[in-house]
Amino acid sequence: MTVPMSRPSTAPSAAAARGYRDAGARLGRAILRNRKATIGLGLLVVITFVALFPGLVAPDDPQAAIYGQQLGPSADHLLGTTQVGEDVFSQLIWGTRLTLIITVAVGALTTLISVLVGVTAAYVGGVADRSLSLLTDIFLIIPTLPLLIVLSSYLEGSGTIAIIAVLVVTGWAFGARQLRAQGLTLRTRAYLEAARVRGETSPYIILVEILPNMISLVVASFLGSAVYTVATAAGLQFLGLGNGSEMTWGTMLHFAQQNGAIESGNALWALAPGAAVALLGTSFALLNYAFDEIGNPALRRTRRRRAGAA
Repeated sequence: MTVPMSRPSTAPSAAAARGYRDAGARLGRAILRNRKATIGLGLLVVITFVALFPGLVAPDDPQAAIYGQQLGPSADHLLGTTQVGEDVFSQLIWGTRLTLIITVAVGALTTLISVLVGVTAAYVGGVADRSLSLLTDIFLIIPTLPLLIVLSSYLEGSGTIAIIAVLVVTGWAFGARQLRAQGLTLRTRAYLEAARVRGETSPYIILVEILPNMISLVVASFLGSAVYTVATAAGLQFLGLGNGSEMTWGTMLHFAQQNGAIESGNALWALAPGAAVALLGTSFALLNYAFDEIGNPALRRTRRRRAGAA
């Protein structure tokens, strides 16, 4: 008697969604049990709230030059005012939104490209793997900082889209290399062989069978890219390679340096956005460290031994 072969899955969305929900639930439980992840997530929630509702925290117009010039901190102006009479605290709060948008957009896009290149190269193999690996190696060996400065200088004044594009082009290769390495370890697993025997398509196998088992590494790739973006975007804007009319922490640093904020006694104008950049980077870094512990059994055992000794 002939056993009918199962029909290849043409709509893997339901199975993929179920796999991602299960993986997300496991990650959620792991985050709640990890102190670094809890602190990092708490910081990120506060920063996100400020970015979504800046008017609740600082109702003043950040670009309204209607106050006294170079005023020191006071009850009316918590961080003082700029050389033209703008409220520094309002600029800091309203600059959170665009700073976070750049960070999340670059992190998401670089992770997407890393997944597409890395996982495809690992699963397909052959000429595709060699070609994509060569492309990844080329972007890995290019000196990143000079390339960032050159690209940004050509796009100087273009604003947020240009900064995002430059950081995505220069930031995807490292994640792709990591994801390819992990994909190669999964390529010959029994459940993938079973899926091929069932006649499942390559997109189904990648979306349903491979990616849910790599979700912690994908999230870690996003977080690592976000940490890189926070500092790099602020650095490019500090050098004057962004759009000065857009309110971000990096442009605040640029104008504070241009107007000699520290020398003129208005140090908070420069220190506040610098501290905010550090705080946002710390939130992503803590989450990234936590995901390393969650995804690496050796680190989990070390953390348990330390907790037991304490």
